[in-house]
Amino acid sequence: MIDIRPFASLGHANHGWLDARHHFSFASYHDPERMAWGRIRVWNDDTIGARSGFPPHPHRDMEIITYVRSGAITHQDSLGNKGRTGAGDVQVMSAGKGVTHAEYNLEDVSTTLFQIWIESDEAGVDPAWGAMPFPKDHRDGQFQLLASGDPADGTLTIHADARLLGANLPGGKTVEVALDPARHQYLVASASVTVNGIAAEARDGIAITGETRLTIEAGADEDAELVLVDAR
Repeated sequence: MIDIRPFASLGHANHGWLDARHHFSFASYHDPERMAWGRIRVWNDDTIGARSGFPPHPHRDMEIITYVRSGAITHQDSLGNKGRTGAGDVQVMSAGKGVTHAEYNLEDVSTTLFQIWIESDEAGVDPAWGAMPFPKDHRDGQFQLLASGDPADGTLTIHADARLLGANLPGGKTVEVALDPARHQYLVASASVTVNGIAAEARDGIAITGETRLTIEAGADEDAELVLVDAR
């Protein structure tokens, strides 16, 4: 099953400094048909204005992944962690038994990012934060693993049976990925693509389950940046 969720149908909140699109129910946006997809609970498509950001606020028992699309975000938390994550790179935070953090765009231009929340497999673990650079040319024409619940993967580690993958797909080219049909996948592309022959436009949500393989083809005229989460 592949369900296309058009970008125009997503929840929308414009706070001036933050222009947010919500793939799932979040804050004042509530849609009982879009509460979660498997263990994926939040996927926000955010544009954060220059020299602005989220002041300190708490979380617990959630795996929070930030994929920066353009610009950069600077993180600081109650554990003493601080770091800047730039375009194409990823940071993860396991909120565990509780952590307070802030996210600021300290740049002179807007930052665009995906913030993705996945339900933790175990409650009350020690909170943690990590970031890692991922050179974009390492994912040209193929999916690159960016975060997972397996520490042996050598990528960013989360406390959830889930994977975050990214790919850069040149216009007219195709990439394939094998899937477990019992799991849930969610895909967003920066440009128009077809997924197993089904058309999707830029920044649409693509909810997938029951599929053993995805064949994704970028439109002929524009390269596509792909972000895929695979979870229980």
